[in-house]
Amino acid sequence: MSLPEDHVDVLIVGAGPAGMMMSAWMARCGIKTRIVDKRGTKIFNGQADGLQSRTLEIFDSFGFADRAWKESNHMLEICFWNPDANGNIARSGRIPDTIPGISRFQQVVLNQGRIERFFLDMLAQESSIQVERGVLPTSLKLDESKAEDMSPDSYPITVTLRHLSEEEATPKQVATAANGVTVSDGLFRSNLAPDDTQDMIKAAELNAKANTVETVHAKYMLGADGAHSWVRRELGFTLEGEQTDYVWGVLDIVPITDFPDIRMRCAIHSADSGSVMVIPRENKLVRLYIQLSTTEKNTDGTSAGARVDRSKINPEVILKAANKIMAPYKLDYRRMDWWTAYQIGQRVGSNFSASQRIFLAGDAVHTHSPKAGQGMNVSMQDTFNLGWKIVSVLRGTADRSILKTYEDERGGVAHDLIKFDHKFSRLFSGRPAKDLMDEEGISLEEFKEAFAKGNMFASGIAVNYGASKIVAKTPEAATHGVNGVNGTSKAVVQSRQELATEVKIGMRMPSFKVLNQSDARPWHFQQLLHSNGSWRVVLFAGDLSQPGRRADLDAISAELSKPTSFLKRFTPSTGRYDSVIEVLTVHHGHRQEYTVLDFPEVLRPYDEVEGWDYNKIFVDEESYHEGHGEAYKNYGIDPAQGAVIILRPDQYVSYVGPVSDYESLDRFFSGFMIEQK
Repeated sequence: MSLPEDHVDVLIVGAGPAGMMMSAWMARCGIKTRIVDKRGTKIFNGQADGLQSRTLEIFDSFGFADRAWKESNHMLEICFWNPDANGNIARSGRIPDTIPGISRFQQVVLNQGRIERFFLDMLAQESSIQVERGVLPTSLKLDESKAEDMSPDSYPITVTLRHLSEEEATPKQVATAANGVTVSDGLFRSNLAPDDTQDMIKAAELNAKANTVETVHAKYMLGADGAHSWVRRELGFTLEGEQTDYVWGVLDIVPITDFPDIRMRCAIHSADSGSVMVIPRENKLVRLYIQLSTTEKNTDGTSAGARVDRSKINPEVILKAANKIMAPYKLDYRRMDWWTAYQIGQRVGSNFSASQRIFLAGDAVHTHSPKAGQGMNVSMQDTFNLGWKIVSVLRGTADRSILKTYEDERGGVAHDLIKFDHKFSRLFSGRPAKDLMDEEGISLEEFKEAFAKGNMFASGIAVNYGASKIVAKTPEAATHGVNGVNGTSKAVVQSRQELATEVKIGMRMPSFKVLNQSDARPWHFQQLLHSNGSWRVVLFAGDLSQPGRRADLDAISAELSKPTSFLKRFTPSTGRYDSVIEVLTVHHGHRQEYTVLDFPEVLRPYDEVEGWDYNKIFVDEESYHEGHGEAYKNYGIDPAQGAVIILRPDQYVSYVGPVSDYESLDRFFSGFMIEQK
């Protein structure tokens, strides 16, 4: 008997944050998609909780950052606690949790289940995509001969899906807390637990009454199925790296304690009992990361291959360790929400994709410790990078070559993340120095310096993509992340970074307030950059009263208006004028000296039903109620010169050049876009 069959553009395996971010792009852009997860329910407690500045900017581009911002706990300060002269912990310093001024958002914490709910609500509002839970892929085939076939009826990927019973899809995760309260644990997702996928497959095959099997044919596929990734294993890829001897327990509790900074993010180093990180959360909860000593030792005291005895880890043991580290302060609880334990390891995938058809993201392709608050953030940023590229290829507006940039860009970030986490986790897990002569110990100043420097990386703001078809900068200037490798791809056109010194090519576009020309309403510039798949050409026209500024604006507008312009060539005849490339204008001067109608028509497009578009032209000027954004000053743009900036659909800067240089804009887009008929 033949199996039921389905055909989709994109199949997503794994409905955690990385998979949900991918599905958000597909929903927003109308791509036929299925997303499946082997677990029967979404996350309700525990798991990841940190949301960095860049992630909130991304949420804002999808329209739900305000929900996360309102519900979350905001972390504004980090307190450092270290041993005093008597060996007791004492507060030794404070720094801001988020570097002031790098973003309009600061780091917050919120339960992963709520974050997944925001995505689910968006899917329900904007598409028919639903997460199919209790669905397990059991076979995967990629037809390499069809990898480059772009015909509409070509589906190179074939996957068999098995629908599980509720019992099979429910993880075994119940444990008894130290005070007798039964609470769900997260060990089934921890790296201390073995992968249970094969056991689930075997159980499902034996349970005929609850199971159905189907075949799905897909054009593209994403494996966002965690550190034990089934997709990665089926592709024959591996995670490469090392496991440490450091084992940590995690408690989500409403604490009863005399520790004074329990509502601050704290890094606590005891003299000889290990370390604790305190993360204050929503609803009076506090997450505690607590260093444990549970790796087995040889008879001579050396490590026995970092083996962990899981039977010795439970909430009582974790709480006891916390009290030992935090002495003389006392810690207890009556309410526990969740607990888990993990062994620190840093690994990166050997490959991020197979033939640019099947991609890996999140924990499926990089794993590290959770204390830097990076896991969920970097995972979602992986698919934020990938999603719009797949959309562009499926829509036929961009060549498949842009898909190669996913591994180049996110692979660089992953390697930088591992370097960062390697240093950070060892500083955090190491013993504090007893004095200046203690070379094996960690000094307070060294730890604080690493924490402060790490904040920029951790925020997500420091990501810097290398030169490629879609990032026009010279290879020697191209770096991934903070300490990444030089890019090797030759840029299609050469940018002029000096025209906008604070708008870094390869990095995300910063945000400062500008005023709408038509109604004087102030907007953060990033609020104009919705995640809808469109590129942006931003004309910073300068001060139009200055010699040459108006002439340059009129000249480039004339080029953009021609039927042969890249605006016309790369936009489908049936598409909206800004569906592929949107043109925004920001001038510098006095808003009241101009009206929208004083600007060339191409900068304020006309629709027969909706009339002129009043949301394309803005001015850098003081608002009535919210001050002056000083966008030109903060972007490093001279109003007497102006600049034109190309922004990718994910808000990263592709090109900076003079307003008068239409030819470079045309050459840039011609390097990867497909002319429409």
